[in-house]
Amino acid sequence: MTYARPEPPHDPATLPPMPGWAVSRCPETPEDVAFLSGAALAHLHLVLSRDDVPQALLRERLALRAAEACAACSGRIERAPELRDAVQFLQPGDHPGPAGEIYLSWRRAVERPVSPGALHRALPELDPGQIAAWLDGSGPRRAGQGGPVSRAAAVLQTVLQAQPRADTAAMLLADAALAQSLGWPHAIPLLAVGLRHRDLRADADGLRLAAHRAVAAAAAEAALEAAALARRAARLRAVAPNLRARGAGEAVGLFLTRDAVAPPALTSLRSERAARRFCDRLVALGVVQELTGRDTFRLYGI
Repeated sequence: MTYARPEPPHDPATLPPMPGWAVSRCPETPEDVAFLSGAALAHLHLVLSRDDVPQALLRERLALRAAEACAACSGRIERAPELRDAVQFLQPGDHPGPAGEIYLSWRRAVERPVSPGALHRALPELDPGQIAAWLDGSGPRRAGQGGPVSRAAAVLQTVLQAQPRADTAAMLLADAALAQSLGWPHAIPLLAVGLRHRDLRADADGLRLAAHRAVAAAAAEAALEAAALARRAARLRAVAPNLRARGAGEAVGLFLTRDAVAPPALTSLRSERAARRFCDRLVALGVVQELTGRDTFRLYGI
């Protein structure tokens, strides 16, 4: 992580909330909307600087929300539980399906620092040179110019004009452009979470206004999610020294970075049976929850 780390370490219970005035008022003008989106981003920037926030886990959790929103935009009915299943239980040679592909794209996009190569890994159907051109704003439309949200909206519009059906790719690249403009090393899914399908068909001014509204709402939600994850991560870290299973430290590390964990993924433990017992122990301690409600093929997360 390259986020600035404040000193001394913070208690997650003191993670600052979003100011009430930034979320309670209804903006009436484009200037108001832009001001509130800037305030929300500034607050989220401070939250992302906290070393008690499990950054990789936060990005995965937001990537799941973004994938759910993009799947809905494409007319698919899959929601978070189905998206988790489509990806978590993939076997070599399996295809996750269209909705699962959307989720894989978002997960890959947030795993690595923003770069054309990393984004090509998330969107292999796009040429890395074209991705770089869109993010850099080369060409007659100068999509990379302007403030962070305006730049992201311009990238979104430029991609959609070039590929009108590529909603997921356009929103993913727009969030990457937003992160670049803000100096964040990783993409943080915000626009994809906050934009509605009809927003994507607006003209330049309408799309820019919708982007400001989306960022203001999604940044506030991301800050709340970060605070909740910081509290849960602190509880898990507190019990970790008392876990006697061999390989427990590595297993706990996986829970602190992944949205959902299947017992077979806990390879640091002695066996799959030991991994299942370990997960049940964490549930009993109240630091991990079972996410599926099933008796088999279970998934766990904090």
